[in-house]
Amino acid sequence: MEIISTHKQKTLAQDISYTGIGLHSGKPATVRLSPLPPDNGIVFIRADLPERTAIPAQADFVGATMRATTLTRDGQEVFTVEHLLSALYITDVDNCQIEMSGPEPPVGDGSALSFVELIKRAGVMEQDKARKTARIAEVLTVYDGERYVMVLPYDGQRFSFLSLTDQSGLEPQYMDIQIGRDDLVAQVAPARTIAFVNEIEGLKRMGLGLGGTPENVIVYDGDKALTPLRFTDELVRHKILDLLGDLFLAGRFTGHVIAVKSGHALNTALAKKIAEYIEKGESGPC
Repeated sequence: MEIISTHKQKTLAQDISYTGIGLHSGKPATVRLSPLPPDNGIVFIRADLPERTAIPAQADFVGATMRATTLTRDGQEVFTVEHLLSALYITDVDNCQIEMSGPEPPVGDGSALSFVELIKRAGVMEQDKARKTARIAEVLTVYDGERYVMVLPYDGQRFSFLSLTDQSGLEPQYMDIQIGRDDLVAQVAPARTIAFVNEIEGLKRMGLGLGGTPENVIVYDGDKALTPLRFTDELVRHKILDLLGDLFLAGRFTGHVIAVKSGHALNTALAKKIAEYIEKGESGPC
């Protein structure tokens, strides 16, 4: 493994905030994004709790992964952070403090687009320190039966996803993107989260999806989308969006990520494996 430094780190040019409702909690939620100095990374803070514990957006702090990615530290947690992390990745932000009024950020329209637009309004500026990017030099893989996600050595950043569901009649969807060549703001950021009619009541009994509406969730009944689609393959585009956010927990790296039927559990397991690989490489030959 090799650490390369070809770009400067970036942060926000100013504070900015956004208010809405949480996708799973259904409760009012506000986030405030603020600049941070170099080498601080992405940090979440629960502004509603007296301890104000900093929760780093790092793979070591991943807790639950049921329908969303949860980060935990010292008994505090933030969940459904993947869309916001994806927006920070897409807009090339390395250092940012995210104060939250509760455990979950607002869902916006169910995609990363609201956060991307928020960050663009704040502005992104270069900092006076080089960004560290790890060049993956071997294959790292996580399997769960027929589901898997892996990263292979690759000169650049590429993400390929094959989405296959158990829902009757819904055709497989595939997407392949290359960072720096494809417009993630146009092709990935607007893709909204997905649910199926036959799982909604079960999710609500578990206390999930309570903030879901036809405006922020694409609902499928079999192979029919009950919500007008932004893309015919919006499902797999949202899977890529989640993948970008989850793998950002490992830091910056080059490689070709290939995923088949992957979700938050496998995504974050690979993020942990990549983070361990990077840490091992930084402490000695890899």
